[in-house]
Amino acid sequence: MLIPSSDDLWFLPLGGTGEIGMNLNLYGHDGKWLMIDCGISFDEPLVPSYRNGGENVKALHSVVAPDPTFIADQKEHLVGIVITHAHEDHIGALPYLWERFKCPVYTTPFTAEVLRRKLSRSKNANKVPIVEVQGGSIQTLGPFTLQWLEITHSIPEPYAIRIDTPVGSVLHTADWKIDAQPVTGKPFDHSAFRRLASEDILALIGDSTNANKPGFSLSERNCFDGLLNTIKPINGRVVVTCFASNVARLISLAKVAQKTGRYLGLFGRSLLNMYAIAKYRNLWPDDLTIVEPGHLGYLPPEEVMMVVTGSQGEPRAALARMAADTHHQVELTKGDVVIYSSIVIPGNETAVNKVNRALAAKGVSVLHSEQSPLPIHASGHPCEEELKLMYQWVQPEIAIPVHGEKAHLTAHAEIAKACGVKKHYVGQNGDLYRLAPQPSIRRQQVSTGRIPIQQN
Repeated sequence: MLIPSSDDLWFLPLGGTGEIGMNLNLYGHDGKWLMIDCGISFDEPLVPSYRNGGENVKALHSVVAPDPTFIADQKEHLVGIVITHAHEDHIGALPYLWERFKCPVYTTPFTAEVLRRKLSRSKNANKVPIVEVQGGSIQTLGPFTLQWLEITHSIPEPYAIRIDTPVGSVLHTADWKIDAQPVTGKPFDHSAFRRLASEDILALIGDSTNANKPGFSLSERNCFDGLLNTIKPINGRVVVTCFASNVARLISLAKVAQKTGRYLGLFGRSLLNMYAIAKYRNLWPDDLTIVEPGHLGYLPPEEVMMVVTGSQGEPRAALARMAADTHHQVELTKGDVVIYSSIVIPGNETAVNKVNRALAAKGVSVLHSEQSPLPIHASGHPCEEELKLMYQWVQPEIAIPVHGEKAHLTAHAEIAKACGVKKHYVGQNGDLYRLAPQPSIRRQQVSTGRIPIQQN
């Protein structure tokens, strides 16, 4: 069993490194472990499991989570679980895996509310101790001292985590971007990160999703302008699909509906749930109204906008059911326009194409963000120039790219190298990154894999 000494500071990803999604990260020091995030991923073939003799399991599952066996087997050493934000690939597995850890969960109020509603539909309802923290606050969990640093991302209340120990400090960025005009929350403030340059940050462990894309990511405000000018000339019904957790995008779409004289309805449980949470947390503008979905069928097409789940081709989501004529409230027809205010996550192309073929057969037009001449989707992740700025501000000794496939991690490492970071390690789930006392990486020290979970 791997147990860090008082001289050690370790980083150990069980999910989310060498892949996009399914994040589960461990930090080890002085006999204790800290977990940051516990997410899910979309269906993919399960990787060979070390716990079943290496048998290659080829069955597909709708949702998978990281195999938590390593830390579950020593849960008495786990001091807590930190959730950086409420995206499914960071929070989605917790209701199903928490029983294997049974320790407190620390997160901010919006994310806590998302988690409570998830837990209410699971067998762990009212069992999980959730500790709400505020931005900028400091907690001590065992030998780890944590500071929550505000960032911008495509969901309310995202945070980076500074982790301090007697043998070194780490900045765990989680998902972030530089957005000077976010639709929700405050503009990105670099001052807290600039201060880190004088505070001897040992390692930056950070988001690599867009490391191979030049320039800067788009602001959510740019996305609003693009959606408004895309939708304004359309005469038929407008159906927009996006990530349900992107509250800022939902607000932008509500504003577009208001400016184009359309009534807006939400289709899909996750969208309705996120809207309800945004209302509850006072994030939803009072002047933006949502109508009952069933009422939209009585309105002329030019007055209708629908926001629907299913941007990744999920067969049970609203868009797939509309395409297959199995939705109980909506039948799409010729002249309707479906807009993907999202990207297709790698691995979901086949499912999305199946939905699009069904839509085309009905005479429904489809516009993907990649094909649009105007910006109708804004990523929540940093591109090359944003990563350069972060390294110039923080000036860590070590760079550890995470949250990406190998190409993304390699591009991130090259950026760090160009910014003067002398040590940078590209690895994958199960690798043990030894940050202190002597930096190194030990390959495949822990067995990792994927396990299916059944969502309600």
